[in-house]
Amino acid sequence: MALVSNRISDTLTAKARSKLGIRFGRFTVAAIAAFATTEIVLTICAGPLALTATWASLISWFSGALVSYVLSRWAWKRKGRPSLLKETLPFWVVSAMVVVILLLATKFGYHSSGWMHLRGAERVLYVDAVYGVANVGTFLLRFLFFHYVLFAGSAGRAAPGAAEEALASTDPGPEPFARAADPDADGETDAG
Repeated sequence: MALVSNRISDTLTAKARSKLGIRFGRFTVAAIAAFATTEIVLTICAGPLALTATWASLISWFSGALVSYVLSRWAWKRKGRPSLLKETLPFWVVSAMVVVILLLATKFGYHSSGWMHLRGAERVLYVDAVYGVANVGTFLLRFLFFHYVLFAGSAGRAAPGAAEEALASTDPGPEPFARAADPDADGETDAG
């Protein structure tokens, strides 16, 4: 059982250290920062500012989208001036699709909090939770689009160095039950 556990652990470690795993980790950091930004802005808009669901959702989404744009470029190691047609425009098209989902979630949160007669902090936290679930739901879809479509042909990719290649290696090492040399290789057989 320990052998199977070690193999699974080694495989997961290799995947996490692969180019896809590293990008996923960096995108997760970007998504968490954008998520935190949207939740803080939404809390302010829905609470003290008492904005409508539409305005609260749009302002919080835009704040998070700005953070996401900057950090997504970092996640895929994009440097220099972004291409308007190949990078900036597709990012904002995806963000526009996400805002539709988040706007619907916020409206649902506002309306359902009214049905549940939530007021004050309870209402704001409930709306934040509904918005957060919708935001988390779009996370994987955005990552897949960014990784396989938007930044797939990234010219900013640097070739991995020797240390990165060694860390990303999927070779788990020698087979634990392999014999170093076959004693019967010289043609002798045990008869007996």
